[in-house]
Parts: sequence; C-alpha cells; structure tokens
Amino acid sequence: MTRVARKISSGRWDSPIVARLRQFVDLGTADLDALRALIEGELNVGRRRDLVVEGYEYSKLSFVKEGFAARYKLLRNGKRQIINVVVPGDVIGLPGSFLDQATFSVIALTDIKLEVCSLDGFFVACHRQPKFGLILTWLAVQEAMSYADRIVDIGRRTPAERLAHFLLEIHGRLALVGCATEASFDLPISQEVISDALGLSVPHLNRMLAKLRGEGLIAIADRRIQFIDKKALHLLAHFQPARLARIPAALPIKHGLIA
Repeated sequence: MTRVARKISSGRWDSPIVARLRQFVDLGTADLDALRALIEGELNVGRRRDLVVEGYEYSKLSFVKEGFAARYKLLRNGKRQIINVVVPGDVIGLPGSFLDQATFSVIALTDIKLEVCSLDGFFVACHRQPKFGLILTWLAVQEAMSYADRIVDIGRRTPAERLAHFLLEIHGRLALVGCATEASFDLPISQEVISDALGLSVPHLNRMLAKLRGEGLIAIADRRIQFIDKKALHLLAHFQPARLARIPAALPIKHGLIA
C-alpha cells in the first residue's frame, strides 16, 4: 500500500493516544488543542512495510491510531527478536528518535494509521508547556517497564507463562484505549510474530496455545482471543500489571522554593 499523508481534520480530536494520556495526566481543551496542532498529518502504511529502519535516522513521534506494528532487532544470522508489539495508542519514535541512528527497526504487522509530528516541534512545545515534557517522560517510563517484562519473560518465565503474560499484557494495553472488551480482544498478528516476541519456535508456540485452550483458560476464533478463566491465567502468568502514578499538578513556587 502506498503511504498517504494528509492533514487531520479540525474538530474534536478522538485518538487512542489521548485516551492513553488521560490515564495519567489531566488534559484540558487548551492542552488538547496544542497537542493536536503538533500533528503534521496522518500517514497510512501498508502491512509488512518498515516504519523505522535500524541504522538510519528517525526524527518523528508517530502516534498509532489504528493497526499493529512490531519493534524488532535483526541479527546477522537472520534471526529476529521482537522487542515489543506496538498497538493503538503507542508511540513510534521512542527511543529511536532520541539517538543518532535507530537501534531497532519497526515494521507494520497490519495496515496501520499514524498521527505524525516532528520531534523538533514537540521539543518546542515542551519548552512552552512543561507538561508536554512530563508526558514524554511518563511514556518513556512505560516503555522501560515493557522492556523489563521482556527480560523476565525470556529469562525466567516458562513458555506457557510467557504466552499467558503476553496475552494479558496486550489485552490490558488495548483495553486502556477502548480496543478490547473485559474478556476478549482481536490479535491480528501471526504466530511467527508471537514466537519471535516470546523467544519460542512456532511449533512450540502452537503447543502452548493448545495447552492454554486445553486447560480451559482461553478460546481462539478468527484471531480473536477470549479469556475463559482470566483469574487462572493471571496466576499462571504471575501477572501484576503496574499502573503509572498520575502526573502531579503544578505546585506553587515562592522565592525559588516550592511553597
């Protein structure tokens, strides 16, 4: 699919990134207007197209409006490790835009729609409104938490625990932006992608999926995941979701000190 960029229309800005940000920061009308003004336009990218290429400069912050992508590292022997799966409400450009050259690549797993702003434009906004700088910090903290979970997955969780944790994590992130129900969600990505994210072979992943289905924990139909026994899945995965503390309101400053 050809990439198509267009300006977003005026009016109410209804976007997954807004839903995500509201989980940890108060956003007034003026804040939303200022954020929306940073968006240069929407970009439609077809499935299997690279959005970021390792070793090349990337100087954008792209907010995922629709679709799935994957941040990955390709080794010299051709093996791929997926660092994390990117879902609506996520940001492409963390951390790649803050380095001279991107250290990971990002590929579209489905057709994907992005809201794009320049990194320089966002920095200017941060100087004018420090709240935006805090927002970026909080988003970076969430990214770091995600990477820490990947380390625990590969290093200590069993294959069944990894898969259970992965499904619960993706569900939680989608639910946060209104893209999942209480007990089900669409996962339109291949088993190869999931296996590369979990450090498993595809046959091993198939066995783990069969195990979770056989134990009555999940059901799968047309790439829709349904939790049958969510509590048991939580126990299996040792799943302990962490919620970010809200960004505190500005405190009054008096004579150079916080009053």
